[in-house]
Amino acid sequence: MALTPVCVGLVFGGASGEHAVSIRSAATVRAALSSGANAERYRLRCFYIDRRGRWWDGTVAEAVLQAGRAAGEAELPAAPERGGFQGLPAGALEVEVWFPVLHGPHGEDGTVQGLFTLMQVPFVGSGVLGSALGMDKQAMKAAFAAAGLPQVPYACVEAAELGSDPQGLLQRLEASLGYPCFVKPANLGSSVGISKARDRASLRQGLQTAAALDRRLVVEAGVQARELECAVLGRLEAGRIEWQASVVGEIRFEADWYDYETKYSEGRSQTVIPAPLEAGLAQKVQGMAIQACRAVAAAGLARVDFFLEAASGELWINEINTLPGFTSLSMVPMLWRASGLDLPELVHELVLGARESLPPSTLHGAELP
Repeated sequence: MALTPVCVGLVFGGASGEHAVSIRSAATVRAALSSGANAERYRLRCFYIDRRGRWWDGTVAEAVLQAGRAAGEAELPAAPERGGFQGLPAGALEVEVWFPVLHGPHGEDGTVQGLFTLMQVPFVGSGVLGSALGMDKQAMKAAFAAAGLPQVPYACVEAAELGSDPQGLLQRLEASLGYPCFVKPANLGSSVGISKARDRASLRQGLQTAAALDRRLVVEAGVQARELECAVLGRLEAGRIEWQASVVGEIRFEADWYDYETKYSEGRSQTVIPAPLEAGLAQKVQGMAIQACRAVAAAGLARVDFFLEAASGELWINEINTLPGFTSLSMVPMLWRASGLDLPELVHELVLGARESLPPSTLHGAELP
C-alpha cells in the first residue's frame, strides 16, 4: 500500500536584502524535493513572501520561481497597502512540515521560526533561539567566546556612536584593530553591507554604509588567511541533537575579498572540495563546526566558516549560517555531495529531521501537574 505523501511548505523570498538569493535557493530545493524518490514522498506547496513581507500562495510563488526574480507590484494580484504578514495564504494550513528558504532578516533570524512554533508545525532548521543567535553577529560572537572558540580580534559598535562621538569611535577602532579591517552589519548575510577599510576615510564610510542597514555593527581585524567552510547536519536522538560534519571545503578567489558579487557571480570564485588539509586539521575544523552549532543552540543544518592563517596555521571561527544558501554556487550542497549525500537525499534528511524535532511543549493541552 502506497504511503500518503507528506505536504511540505516551501517558503521563500522575504523582506530582506537577500531576496534574490532566496529565490535562487528555493528553485534548487524545489527541484530536489520533486525529484527521484522525493516525488513520491512529498507533496510540495510553494509560498512566496514579497519584498514588503506579504505572503502569496502557489500561483504567485510558481510564477516567481519560473521567472527567477522578484515579483514587481504590477505582477502581483490586488494587495493591501500595508506590508508585512497579514495571515496565511490559501493552502498553508495543509502544510505538515515547513521548509523555509529565507536568508537574512525576517526569515533567518527567528521571526518566521517563531510563527511556525506558534502554529505547532515542524520546520527545517534552527528554532527561535538558534536562529536569532546565528543571525546577529554580536550575539553570535559572544556565544562563541563563551564556548572558548578562537576568533579574530573584533569590536562591537552601535550605529548611534557615529552621531555621538565619531572621532572617538574611529580612534578606538584604529587602536584596537588597525588596518585593514572589515565593517559588517550585525544582522545581514551574503556579504550584504560589508566593506573593507584601509584607512580612516574608508572606515568612516564603511561604518556609515553598515549603519544605514542595521543599528548593531561588528568590525573585525583583517587577516591574511585561507577561507574554509564545513556543513553540518543535526538530528534529534534521545533528546539530544547529534551532529554530523561534512568534508571541509575551501573558497578561493582573485578578488580582494569575498564580497557579494564574487560570491554569487559565475566564475568569480573557485571551490576546492575537499580542501587540501592535513587530516588532523580537517578533523579540528569539523569538531569546531559542531562546537559552534552547540554554542548558538542551532538545529537541523548549518554552515560554519573559518579563517586559516597560512603562515602560523592558526585557525579562527568566522561565523555560522543557520539557513545557508542552496543555489548552484552554494557550498552546502557541494560539501554534502562530496561527503556521499546528494541533494535530493540531503533535503529528505532535513525534512525527516524536522518531523522528529517538534518539542514536547507543543503537545496540545499539556499542563504542569
